[in-house]
Amino acid sequence: MVTLSSDTRPIIGRGPPLGASFFFLALLAVTVMVLDHRSSYLQTARLWLGAAANPLYAVVQAPFDAWDWLTESFRDRSRLRAENARLTDELRQARVQLLSFAALREENRRLRQVREASRDIAARTLVAEIIRVDVDPFRHRVRLNKGAADGVFRGQPILDAFGIVGQIMQVDQYSSLAILVTDAEHAVPVLVNRNGLRTIASGSGDLDRLTLPFVTLEADIEIGDLLVSSGLDGVFPAGYPVGRISRVQRDPAETFAAVEAEPLAQLDRDREVLLVWVDQPPDTPAERPGEPEASSQPAQADAPSQPRPAQSTAGPTETEAP
Repeated sequence: MVTLSSDTRPIIGRGPPLGASFFFLALLAVTVMVLDHRSSYLQTARLWLGAAANPLYAVVQAPFDAWDWLTESFRDRSRLRAENARLTDELRQARVQLLSFAALREENRRLRQVREASRDIAARTLVAEIIRVDVDPFRHRVRLNKGAADGVFRGQPILDAFGIVGQIMQVDQYSSLAILVTDAEHAVPVLVNRNGLRTIASGSGDLDRLTLPFVTLEADIEIGDLLVSSGLDGVFPAGYPVGRISRVQRDPAETFAAVEAEPLAQLDRDREVLLVWVDQPPDTPAERPGEPEASSQPAQADAPSQPRPAQSTAGPTETEAP
């Protein structure tokens, strides 16, 4: 009969002692690290281990990436909306400024034309703006934003870049009233530029028409002739365009021919006009609001005195016919 002997020693204590195992493993680890440091034997193994662990990293990072993408999408959408609103507002403002620049460019062009046209005519000029137009269709008169404070005087000629506009008929301290050449109460001595024929151009009450009531049937005048100011009235500068002949009708039964001219000044489009001092303004007191014309207050210092010129607003009965 065989008898089994029992070993009462614990299983964990069997085999080599723990201290020896620890020493052996530590020595092996140090050896591997030294060899890897000097010869990089484990570089390939490290790369493979990193590649094997990359899916695990991706799985762990996926929830965080999804959350960041979601919040960034909403943030980008809000930012794009705000930026779109800002750009739309800037575009609207830029368009308004562009329209303003276009208006300023056109105004600058008109002012340059007026200045160039009057360079060799007047000793002094002043740009005035039309601030009000008379609504009466039979009275062609406008209000200017220049008055006695600026040296404006009664009878002063008004020009634009294309022709004679009219003259000042009433002066206030800071504004003045002007009558246009087409007003029925206005007349200006003119001459035909082609042959020097002198006559008078009167207003007709129509912005597009002047009448020449004192042209005889034998007068050498044709459609298309240019009318210029003669300067004989002492008001308007000589040689400045007034109009162009648009109609000539000769009736043997009449003493005078029916002659009409189209004014060259842009009377219905002008926004700025030019006040000119041909020689010197008259030595008469400037009209003040509410004061009689014979006021004793002197004119402004920048408006030297000269003999008062004859007015052209009286019509043909006050101007010598040719």
